[in-house]
Amino acid sequence: MINIEQIQKFLPHRFPFLLVDRVKEVHPGKSIVALKNVSCNEPFFQGHFPGKMIMPGVLIVEAIAQAGGILLFNSIPNPQRKFVVLTKIDNTKFRRQVVPGDQLKLEAEILKLKSKYCYLKGRAIVEGEVAVEGEMVASILDLEEMNELT
Repeated sequence: MINIEQIQKFLPHRFPFLLVDRVKEVHPGKSIVALKNVSCNEPFFQGHFPGKMIMPGVLIVEAIAQAGGILLFNSIPNPQRKFVVLTKIDNTKFRRQVVPGDQLKLEAEILKLKSKYCYLKGRAIVEGEVAVEGEMVASILDLEEMNELT
């Protein structure tokens, strides 16, 4: 189990954009299972949609990507010297609405890992039913190179 304090060491995201609450299991170089508890207090529910709260699909995809980022942090050498950014989303399907009270089970697996990029496959599941599934590519940037650009 990886708790929220440890997750914050892996991801640069913070409230209200940190979308992983807990990691149940991580298999470096292979896969991860994480959780996101969806509360009616989420700030995006104020505008999406008044009177019918539905978690935006793009945020579900981001939650899967964040779980994938934690997986990458545990799969690459010198992760503290790297910065991972989502660069591509493919073949994504939205199959079920996510509403307050739902718990997203976030699953991601590495399809291909190279020094500068990673292909991932992921899905978000609610009560055994797939809510979102798709593929994504993450670029793995060197922090020192990024700092030189800014």
